[in-house]
Amino acid sequence: MTKKEEPPLSRVPRAVRVASLLSEGEELSGDDQEDEDEDDHAYEGVPNGGWHTSSLSLSLPSTIAAPHPMDGPPGGSTPVTPVIKAGWLDKNPPQGSYIYQKRWVRLDADHLRYFDSNKDAYSKRFISVACISRVAAIGDQKFEVITNNRTFAFRAESDVERKEWMQALQQAMAEQRARARLSSAYLLGVPGSEQPDRAGSLELRGFKNKLYVAVVGDKVQLYKNLEEYHLGIGITFIDMSVGNVKEVDRRSFDLTTPYRIFSFSADSELEKEQWLEAMQGAVAEALSTSEVAERVWAAAPNRFCADCGAPQPDWASINLCVVICKRCAGEHRGLGAGVSKVRSLKMDRKVWTETLIELFLQLGNGAGNRFWAANVPPSEALQPSSSPSTRRCHLEAKYREGKYRRYHPLFGNQEELDKALCAAVTTTDLAETQALLGCGAGISCFSGDPEAPTPLALAEQAGQTLQMEFLRNNRTTEVPRLDSMKPLEKHYSVILPTVSHSGFLYKTASAGKLLQDRRAREEFSRRWCVLSDGVLSYYENERAVTPNGEIRASEIVCLAVPLPDTHGFEHTFEVYTEGERLYLFGLESMEQAHEWVKCIAKAFVPPLAEDLLARDFERLGRLPYKAGLSLQRAQEGWFSLSGSELRAVFPEGPCEEPLQLRKLQELSIQGDSENQVLVLVERRRTLYIQGERRLDFMGWLGAIQKAAASMGDTLSEQQLGDSDIPVIVYRCVDYITQCGLTSEGIYRKCGQTSKTQRLLESLRQDARSVHLKEGEQHVDDVSSALKRFLRDLPDGLFTRAQRLAWLEASGGPCSPPVLDLVQCFSDTNQMNVHNLAIVFGPTLFQTDGQDYKAGRVVEDLINHYVVVFSVDEEELRKQREEITAIVKMRVAGTASGTQHAGDFICTVYLEEKKAETEQHVKIPASMTAEELTLEILDRRNVGIREKDYWTCFEVNEREEAERPLHFAEKVLPILHGLGTDSHLVVKKHQAMEAMLLYLASRVSDTKHGMMKFREDRSLLGLGLPSGGFHDRYFILNSSCLRLYKEVRSHRPEKEWPVKSLRVYLGVKKKLRPPTCWGFTVVHETEKHEKQQWYLCCDTQMELREWFATFLFVQHDGLVWPSEPSRVSRAVPEVRLGSVSLIPLRGSENEMRRSVAAFTADPLSVPSRCLRNWRYMAGDWNWFPESC
Repeated sequence: MTKKEEPPLSRVPRAVRVASLLSEGEELSGDDQEDEDEDDHAYEGVPNGGWHTSSLSLSLPSTIAAPHPMDGPPGGSTPVTPVIKAGWLDKNPPQGSYIYQKRWVRLDADHLRYFDSNKDAYSKRFISVACISRVAAIGDQKFEVITNNRTFAFRAESDVERKEWMQALQQAMAEQRARARLSSAYLLGVPGSEQPDRAGSLELRGFKNKLYVAVVGDKVQLYKNLEEYHLGIGITFIDMSVGNVKEVDRRSFDLTTPYRIFSFSADSELEKEQWLEAMQGAVAEALSTSEVAERVWAAAPNRFCADCGAPQPDWASINLCVVICKRCAGEHRGLGAGVSKVRSLKMDRKVWTETLIELFLQLGNGAGNRFWAANVPPSEALQPSSSPSTRRCHLEAKYREGKYRRYHPLFGNQEELDKALCAAVTTTDLAETQALLGCGAGISCFSGDPEAPTPLALAEQAGQTLQMEFLRNNRTTEVPRLDSMKPLEKHYSVILPTVSHSGFLYKTASAGKLLQDRRAREEFSRRWCVLSDGVLSYYENERAVTPNGEIRASEIVCLAVPLPDTHGFEHTFEVYTEGERLYLFGLESMEQAHEWVKCIAKAFVPPLAEDLLARDFERLGRLPYKAGLSLQRAQEGWFSLSGSELRAVFPEGPCEEPLQLRKLQELSIQGDSENQVLVLVERRRTLYIQGERRLDFMGWLGAIQKAAASMGDTLSEQQLGDSDIPVIVYRCVDYITQCGLTSEGIYRKCGQTSKTQRLLESLRQDARSVHLKEGEQHVDDVSSALKRFLRDLPDGLFTRAQRLAWLEASGGPCSPPVLDLVQCFSDTNQMNVHNLAIVFGPTLFQTDGQDYKAGRVVEDLINHYVVVFSVDEEELRKQREEITAIVKMRVAGTASGTQHAGDFICTVYLEEKKAETEQHVKIPASMTAEELTLEILDRRNVGIREKDYWTCFEVNEREEAERPLHFAEKVLPILHGLGTDSHLVVKKHQAMEAMLLYLASRVSDTKHGMMKFREDRSLLGLGLPSGGFHDRYFILNSSCLRLYKEVRSHRPEKEWPVKSLRVYLGVKKKLRPPTCWGFTVVHETEKHEKQQWYLCCDTQMELREWFATFLFVQHDGLVWPSEPSRVSRAVPEVRLGSVSLIPLRGSENEMRRSVAAFTADPLSVPSRCLRNWRYMAGDWNWFPESC
């Protein structure tokens, strides 16, 4: 077929010539009686993207499916319906006009669409193939597409082309009808269509009349009216894989795509929220995949919802092991994660492991309903069309109360149930395990076997992976109970009918994420609100009968009170629900806002936790937690945050002693983004708060972190350690005691102003998270930061009331005893008592330095330290001896080029350099890279599988290169050479398996070949003609690496001993390496001069072969340890001299081992002396307790 000529400009549709078809305020109309030209232009408010690409500007032959903007949406992962046929056709209006309009027509398996241009993103009209009754030829080159009530006439350029179009349409119709016969779509009233998630009328900017909009799967379809929706004739549809939905105001929201912004308006705020939810679901659907769903549906019972029987359910409860539809999934979420953990088959890809999929194939809806729905009366059974309230009641009865379950013969006998569970988990009988757990067997009951004390341990011992998966998913599942009136056991049944309140509140639209920005007053809507019988309802006004929406008290998980004037109204409060929604309410009156908060709190807090309501709070709610020695099973506790105090009520006991957040020894976040855990470590206990619901957990996380930080400049507002001493003081004194006692002029010399200021700012912001490291901070900068902090205290270390009295007399109750330690080394640091008094007198008393009295007071305090602080002289002597020994070891290590084993604390990261992955490890002189790797993995409880090649890497950020350490390589010498831009990270060596296979198959110990070579001109002087990469020939053998100019060269240009080379993977990008497979080689000469150059290979396999050969020859053929198991090892006991040190981080087993070792260790120093030293959050912190 010949190529068509480009149509003249007058005939080119307007969408091609104008990028934006419609201004914001322009209104168009479309009347049924107008001619086709006007009918088409009535929907030009749905603009088309102007793809200004020259290759698209040419007309394509009609037999070729031309590329289309929507065929490959950017970033879209949803497979697109393939185009059967596309091309230019002339279209005739239905009234029979002789004026034909040129249209770009596309046919796929579902729709026939026509556009103004082949560049348009959105069609002018589409016709569902399922609604086409027949296709007929009508004269020269013309044919008709006939539906039930309308005929569309088209004209091709030739009879051959017309025949091709008719055959394509007839084939598409036949395939569509065949598919429809196999589905239940005909039951929905619209042949070939699926039931919409939401449908109704909306206003669209640019149209006078409302459009009928339907959200179907991953598409939003626009129709002229409801009649055309039923006929299957629409305007266009929007693929939500490129869509994003955002609310604009009370009734309006925008659907944004790369081609156009669609501005919709609903009739009410509630309706707008429902549309938002439906369209956000379509976005999620578009970005999902059906792979997991197809595999789970392989079991016939899983093809229909376990609760209502709806076909193709794409949600599941992973602890109940049932597959459910979208509508039932919403009600399952309302039950809470303690009853049902809802996950999507299509979106939650990380959840669906091979084991979990196999578990659903073994159990699934068949076994699930044989247990949970064994006694459902026909009158109470759900249908796909059941209302939300009917579903909610049925699912409450089915899963929360266990009303319809099949009772196990041992039901009611707890001891026998537990024994039966321990026996069942060692077999493949999953249905028996499900029945036992559903009837009350304890998932953490004691099995009687110390080696495998729990059912989970028994299943692991027996190798029953499916049983293990089922038990893990049910660790926090509540046992169904019919006696729902026990408020102490079930918070969800606790409703206090006596709590009622009503009045006007100002409300914003609910949000699915935290409110980071200030909400303006205009974004609030005035609503009449009523709290009654455990339900908070909000109405359009006080006369309205039907509420716009409601919040059940049983669904509230958190109530937060932001600071005044955070939003447009001075006083606001936030309500978080189990459905991951946040509701913001506001009032001008503080008294009214306080009354609403108190009433809502009483409505959702059970009597067990009512003590939390006795005082004001910033945040109140329930969270899953673990504490004490029972870390296997998470429980739900109630928490209240007030100022820097976190109070908690746990099910097993009364109100706990409040946690003083500014006195925590550790506040950290563990786990990945999907399963975060907030760790709070106090001196006597550790609390793990789990992030089961992301929205309210992130709110708690931010509030706790803020409350735990320093709040002002006074001493009482700082983060505090033992004896209420600020952590800032601990951090600075610890570091100076370790690294600065022998520094000349310590405390007298001033550090750099800029560095001191930055350090002090970071310490004031969050001193607990600041870890001072030798080589990164100078002792003078740290000492200056400490002095400035003390001097800037608003009331001084000595209060104004005490200051005059102290200046009149010497002696006093408080002076840092560390100054006594400093003057002990005055022979080295030149800071005797007099010099220290001159420095600290003005600082502590905040004087101008002109008055000698302040110095006299400090001098007397240092001289009479033992008497003033009632210090035991023997204890003081031992304290000084230990510090003197450490200082001597440091001095000796510096002189010999090595450091004593007890002195080095190294920061190592797991998998990547992030604050939450760092570990602080003591590095003995004998520690190898393998031991360090296993130490890190043990701390994080990371198991090693058969082909996991975990390795410690030295990463150089400046050179953009990394070096895997040999497993036998000593770590301590490497630490000496690490710069500030280098760090150690433990991660998997992805290429190790391929390298070992290569080494096992090769026949020679040498390697030779061409590589691209570049020198580092600042270090090497090879005199190459330019600074780029050049081809060079290399030979590597067991003794040296030789460089030749070319293959035929007889004499090498350079030769290096292979044992003195360090080979790093990677070449920094600014050198513009010719390939991405390169490495950096560093050679250190006998004079300790470093030479560096860069090599690039042509393929990744070639790079691996060279690197494997380097390792082989450098380490005498031993590249990877030969012992069969590297999975476990004993955790080394951390000690300082004869004192065992207890880590505050790590697994439960690690903590127990350390405590046991500590108990068994006969201490050689008095207990009071031991208390003077602490091992805190991975850092060595030296500070006398008496301070």
